Amino acid sequence: MSNRRGGGGGLAATSLITALAPMVWGSTYLITTEFLPPEKPLLASTLRALPAGLILLLITRQLPKGIWWWRALVLGVLNIGAFFYFLFLAAYHLPGGVAALMGSAQPMIVLVLGAVLLREKIMPQHIVSCLLGAGGIALLVIGPKAGLDGIGVVAGLLGALCMASGIVLVKRWGRPEGVSLMTFTGWQLTVGGILLLPICLATETLPDHLTWKNIGGFAYLGLIGALIAYVLWFRGLSRLPALAASFLSFASPLCATVLGYVFLNQSLNAIQLVGAVAVIAAVVIGQPRRTKAPTTVAQSSPAAVTEAEPSTSPSEGVR
Repeated sequence: MSNRRGGGGGLAATSLITALAPMVWGSTYLITTEFLPPEKPLLASTLRALPAGLILLLITRQLPKGIWWWRALVLGVLNIGAFFYFLFLAAYHLPGGVAALMGSAQPMIVLVLGAVLLREKIMPQHIVSCLLGAGGIALLVIGPKAGLDGIGVVAGLLGALCMASGIVLVKRWGRPEGVSLMTFTGWQLTVGGILLLPICLATETLPDHLTWKNIGGFAYLGLIGALIAYVLWFRGLSRLPALAASFLSFASPLCATVLGYVFLNQSLNAIQLVGAVAVIAAVVIGQPRRTKAPTTVAQSSPAAVTEAEPSTSPSEGVR
């Protein structure tokens, strides 16, 4: 059993590094609409997950054992397979910022699931952060020209449910002793990609040809948006309370809005700037404040997850 201690500065650094993952995911909307072939959400999801997962497995050469076969399956479906599909489906049917707004439901779901499964105490600042974040994102993306498509809205909400469930289960189960962060990430990406591949081949026609622009978009999503981003995300999730990590996902719509302003000539008015400030405030308010960092325990029993408050994963690293 190994303990990790650190001050508030360590927690702040962990939060900042972890926030890079949802910031990268915020670029998914721009990459999807500007670089990828149109109307291919399953192809985009599969090529984002499977190559990255196989690369990690080739590097680490370690497969699950025992109970972790089905746990890896569940986590791979929630964090990768189903989440990626709903994410891309929303991205194809909604403007980037509006799609990200649907994902703002995630911390609220984590708030409830964390209280039930992780025994995390719901604090007033958590509720304030949820409301402030959702309100800020609404100010960022909802306007007279906001496109609300029923399929996109449902897909966005289901994506939020999948990722929130995945976050809580990763915190509850941790990762098995002796399994590295890259291995754990590789299991989930590979499971998600394998799940998506036959569905993609059965329901979507492949593009007649791929341009270098398409190839670049797929490569970015696989290497940066999946392999690197998920390693950073699971690393942070193991060191932060589940709810604090979920609040960092608010960085995704904020990044999507900024990228739309910079690259797509989308305007930012005073109301949107207020929304951006509210989102940043929600993330800051939702982060843990302790004189000592949470203790992480390198074992995979649910009991270990609830040894300390705030709850932390039994692992030391891993949507």
